[in-house]
Amino acid sequence: MYIVTNRIKMKKGFAEKFAPMFTKGGALQEMKGFIKVETWNIQDIEDNDELHVNMWWETLEDFEVWKNSDAFKQAHNRGDSSKDQGESPMLGSEIVVAKVETTTE
Repeated sequence: MYIVTNRIKMKKGFAEKFAPMFTKGGALQEMKGFIKVETWNIQDIEDNDELHVNMWWETLEDFEVWKNSDAFKQAHNRGDSSKDQGESPMLGSEIVVAKVETTTE
């Protein structure tokens, strides 16, 4: 199993507002190998917000299929919504891939 995390640096006050967009449901949940997605609003950062979008996948190949799909492009198309909100609150992002080696529940 793999966890792909998009660490999104945002203007202060925006992480909480944008988090639900990543878990609202849609084509992602229908993708082969998709397990779950959750968002983390990182605490104790003074200058900006940091939102981590964590996606669990059975294989990296399943994630790559998602990343190259039309559904991914549609989900990441800002279209008119970014115009409605003015300047983008995103300050940058970084993708981190981790292989789950051990777990307990």
